[in-house]
Amino acid sequence: RLPAAGEMKTIYSGRHLDLRVTAPYICENEAAAELPVKHIVCLCDAEIYHVNNNYFQSSTKKLTGFAFFFPKQPKGRKMVPGDLAQQQSDTLLPWRQHQSPNGLRRQKRDWVIPPINVPENSRGPFPQQLVRIRSDKDKEIHIRYSITGVGADQPPMEVFSIDPVSGRMYVTRPMDREERASYHLRAHAVDMNGNKVENPIDLYIYVIDMNDNRPEFINQVYNGSVDEGSKPGTYVMTVTANDADDSTTANGMVRYRIVTQTPQSPSQNMFTINSETGDIVTVAAGLDREKVQQYIVIVQATDMEGNLNYGLSNTATAIISVTDVNDNPPEFTTSTYSGEVPENRVEVVVANLTVMDRDQPHSPNWNAIYRIISGDPSGHFTIRTDPVTNEGMVTVVKAVDYEMNRAFMLTVMVSNQAPLASGIQMSFQSTAGVTISVTDVNEAPYFPTNHKLIRLEEGVPTGTVLTTFSAVDPDRFMQQAVRYSKLSDPANWLNINATNGQITTAAVLDRESDYIKNNVYEATFLAADNGIPPASGTGTLQIYLIDINDNAPELLPKEAQICEKPNLNVINITAADADMDPNVGPFVFELPSVPSAVRKNWTITRLNGDYAQLSLRIMYLEAGVYDVPIIVTDSGNPPLYNTSVIKVKVCPCDENGDCTTIGAVAAAGLGTGAIIAILICIIILLTMVLLFVVWMKRREKERHTKQLLIDPEDDVRDNILKYDEEGGGEEDQDYDLSQLQQPETMDHVLNKTPGVRRVDERPIGAEPQYPIRPVIPHPGDIGDFINEGLRAADNDPTAPPYDSLLVFDYEGSGSTAGSVSSLNSSSSGDQDYDYLNDWGPRFKKLADMYGGGEED
Repeated sequence: RLPAAGEMKTIYSGRHLDLRVTAPYICENEAAAELPVKHIVCLCDAEIYHVNNNYFQSSTKKLTGFAFFFPKQPKGRKMVPGDLAQQQSDTLLPWRQHQSPNGLRRQKRDWVIPPINVPENSRGPFPQQLVRIRSDKDKEIHIRYSITGVGADQPPMEVFSIDPVSGRMYVTRPMDREERASYHLRAHAVDMNGNKVENPIDLYIYVIDMNDNRPEFINQVYNGSVDEGSKPGTYVMTVTANDADDSTTANGMVRYRIVTQTPQSPSQNMFTINSETGDIVTVAAGLDREKVQQYIVIVQATDMEGNLNYGLSNTATAIISVTDVNDNPPEFTTSTYSGEVPENRVEVVVANLTVMDRDQPHSPNWNAIYRIISGDPSGHFTIRTDPVTNEGMVTVVKAVDYEMNRAFMLTVMVSNQAPLASGIQMSFQSTAGVTISVTDVNEAPYFPTNHKLIRLEEGVPTGTVLTTFSAVDPDRFMQQAVRYSKLSDPANWLNINATNGQITTAAVLDRESDYIKNNVYEATFLAADNGIPPASGTGTLQIYLIDINDNAPELLPKEAQICEKPNLNVINITAADADMDPNVGPFVFELPSVPSAVRKNWTITRLNGDYAQLSLRIMYLEAGVYDVPIIVTDSGNPPLYNTSVIKVKVCPCDENGDCTTIGAVAAAGLGTGAIIAILICIIILLTMVLLFVVWMKRREKERHTKQLLIDPEDDVRDNILKYDEEGGGEEDQDYDLSQLQQPETMDHVLNKTPGVRRVDERPIGAEPQYPIRPVIPHPGDIGDFINEGLRAADNDPTAPPYDSLLVFDYEGSGSTAGSVSSLNSSSSGDQDYDYLNDWGPRFKKLADMYGGGEED
């Protein structure tokens, strides 16, 4: 096709051709300007042909593009008219004025300036001229040209520049279309005074894309999956690569292809990729996870529409995992299994069933499910799956009985959690037989009726046969004897025959006993066989005791009080009977005829079957305590009666019918003499307490008359002794160490050479007055006495320790104390230590240890 006005085509780097091409501009209402063209290059399928005329004749190949080129100007060559024409062709006259035939100049509208195309990544040299802008007024006045906009005076700054005098516009550095694809500038023309000569003109500069960016995959590694056995054409995954170049040109058009496939099994082309979308699909059948679990596919993305000669490429890795489908049914490793189980045992694993499944382990396609399809109608067994090994564990869940079934023949079938894939049939080896043998063990005897309940009346005589409580030995194939014994008989009322289990009474059974709960007595018996090892079973016998009238009623209450005058209050009485209905109420209450004073003083009024009222019959009864006998009879058959005595306190009462305090005392039977006796006892007791207190005070006073401040038993100096102090300390306040510090004479000190003199002598000076200890100190004065002595000792310069350097180079000429060697010791054991008691309280403990004579 012919070029449009102002269009610039791709530059071809010819060997003898100029690298810059400018197409002709079309002026409004005028013919195209003539441009000297030296060469016309046709691009036909990437092959270049030179044609020396302005019109193109298509060759046998498809014409894909063209460009205009100018010969390069040799160095040192002078400008010729032809070159001037070429230079003029690069000049834009956007403000051209036209002259009318009558000589007047008319102003035409501004030119429509076509875009200026600049290739990116140009190698220069820079600055590189793009175009020259000129106003035809420059023949009359001096004009200054300038450009504004992004790339000129706005960031990025100084990408484009213009010669203010000549109007030549330059690009100052290589362009990058991926950084900025176009620029919009405005050209200005002003005079030397800065006055606008022409209106600003818009300049559009487009950066022509070059193939300078490789396709980049979004991920370097893609992960996808496809089911094994998938049909050809199954979608797997999509890989995507982006090219920063212009996507509307071949520079940014990416195409995909598969470079390698690993492993190449069962075919080297198991997958294909859509060259435009990057979709990877299967192209061949035969995907089998059990053979190949993963494929690694190297995918290449190339721009220039996949042209490997001119395009740039990049690669990525697609990891395709073959996912498992249940295309392999589980199969037993053997057709028969066997096991053994003792009878009466549960939760026992009898046999382990092993299977083989080539599907992915620990997946629903591999996990086995076992079912018993025949041979166990009673549900004695179940098969559980081991989650680790996938084995089937035949487990007893319901006890088996050797006497009922000696063996079981089970038919089991195995399947997977997931159903088999379409078209896959169950294997014949998915069914197996299991033989389970039951072994006989010694079973314990059992009581067929447990708990056994019998009913009888209480009070049956000793030795009565109640029932036969026998057990059954389930071991029918073993000849064993069963013996019986008591295991629990709380009241020890029963006996059992050891051979036949007959129960007899050993005592009278009493329903009212504490061992009876809800009229039932329970006893437990043991039945044991003589097997190896012996086994035993227990049975419970429940005896329901029927009540008989064997308990007379008891009167309630046992005590009461009443006023000495009648008609003020009465006593409500009732009875309690340990028996049950009908051997209880209604009760009959009556007064005995003997003694006669009972019926003379008292009377009973019946309220109902269980209650009656006791009241005075006479008008006045002296206050006191009276024993009133009352006969109570129940309604049993035969009826039983009991004479009970109720203690009634008769007392004077107030207007409300309540006993007064004096009356209560009088009713209790305490007369004036008794009250006086009690008061005398109280006075004597108080006198004894007072005498004891006086005696204790006197003893305390005598103890304080002694010289010691504290009891010898509590003297800490007799209990805590320190022997590790070489010099005087704060504790040395009550000891005189002058005997150890003062030698008999001072000559040996005065005759010593200078520098060796002792400096621990007692200073000479007035001694402070220590407080005198009182003979009989008051306990409150002891603290004051100790504090005063402490202050005096602190202010005593003559008291040790002295504030001086102690030199221990003199041991003294002797001791004023006698030699301890004079104390003879005897091992004969007849030494008398009684004299230690005369040495004072300090030697009391020593006297206690060694004294005492022969008794110690």
